[in-house]
Amino acid sequence: MKIITCYKLVPEEQDIAVKADGVLDTSKAAPKINQFDLNAVEAAVEIKAMVGECSITALSVGGKALDNPKARKDILSRGPDDLTVVVDEKFEQTLPHQTARVLAAAAQKTGFDLIVCGDGSGDLYAQQVGMQLGELLQVATINAVSKIVSAEPGKVTVERSLDDEVEVLEITLPAVISVSADINEPSIPSMKTILAAGKKPVTKLAAEEIEVAEIPALVESVSVLAPKQAERKQIIIDGDDEEKVAEFAEHLRKALK
Repeated sequence: MKIITCYKLVPEEQDIAVKADGVLDTSKAAPKINQFDLNAVEAAVEIKAMVGECSITALSVGGKALDNPKARKDILSRGPDDLTVVVDEKFEQTLPHQTARVLAAAAQKTGFDLIVCGDGSGDLYAQQVGMQLGELLQVATINAVSKIVSAEPGKVTVERSLDDEVEVLEITLPAVISVSADINEPSIPSMKTILAAGKKPVTKLAAEEIEVAEIPALVESVSVLAPKQAERKQIIIDGDDEEKVAEFAEHLRKALK
């Protein structure tokens, strides 16, 4: 079985600065693996342990940040056997429908039985890439997977937790699944796996090499701004008797109107 686990590099949140006009400054933010994709990588490793004869390829699309050696070593130290990146300036700030098309073209070039994605990304969290990827590849597609029940060549059985029930689904491969954040706890790479990651193969593809079809614009990203901070009322109520509690409740009632 050949598994592809998709991941995205996002800016380190604590290094993002907010300018006076609300624009986010990510110039000093180091790239890191999207937290939700760490769950996808861990799920792929879990499936490999169940199947046995299996390989995992980490796949990403983006700009020059994908050339970062530390980021490459980080993803490879978490279980994938090799890495494929599609690097081009025009993929620097892709929207979900664009990312899905490039990933689909890359997946068709490399071949796959199962693609595992995270439920969303730490920056946009549109929760669209996995679903659109499956549609473009015309394979079975399931999102919100909360547990890998079993896996064997040709099929995977998963659970999906809904509001009032748990679905158990048997998926015939090839397929695309998106896993939820509560499916597992991503393991922390050991020093041994980090050192071994530097020896794993990396394939860098240009946009021309994957023959991606022309991507329609569909939507245009106008701006990404931090939400305006609400002015603090600085109302302090001292005491816990009934009168003070009623006063506190009245302030809450007015604030929620």
